[in-house]
Amino acid sequence: MMNQESRKAGKNLRNRELTDRIISAAIRVHRGLGPGFLENIYEEALAVEFALSGIQFIRQRPIPLFYKDHQVGEHRLDFLVEEKIVVELKAISALEDIHFAIGRSYLEATNLEDGLLLNFATTPLTIKRFCRELPAENELHDVAL
Repeated sequence: MMNQESRKAGKNLRNRELTDRIISAAIRVHRGLGPGFLENIYEEALAVEFALSGIQFIRQRPIPLFYKDHQVGEHRLDFLVEEKIVVELKAISALEDIHFAIGRSYLEATNLEDGLLLNFATTPLTIKRFCRELPAENELHDVAL
């Protein structure tokens, strides 16, 4: 049974059934291990849980990053689930705005719409959605020179 926060996190996602399956797998890992481990332990356990649950995923998928048509770096996604949802893991005391900004950057780089940010260091498991933000047509931008 999913907790209240889990149900809220998946309610508005485009891929709700898949998102619910991802969240359920993460909750099983969190219940099994609890908080207190490094992120890579949760990543390994979640890969096992995804495989046991029949969820298709790519772990540590490289994503090239470009600036003016030049590759300037590369990031590795924790998980790309069924080529639809970016899943990023944390094991920190609290999520910050920068984690959501980074997640949205990953969505932009992959041309995907939805992501989940899972923080295994909290009780209960923190489950947050992030989406790609499209700039408003008439939005004004401050420019610092």
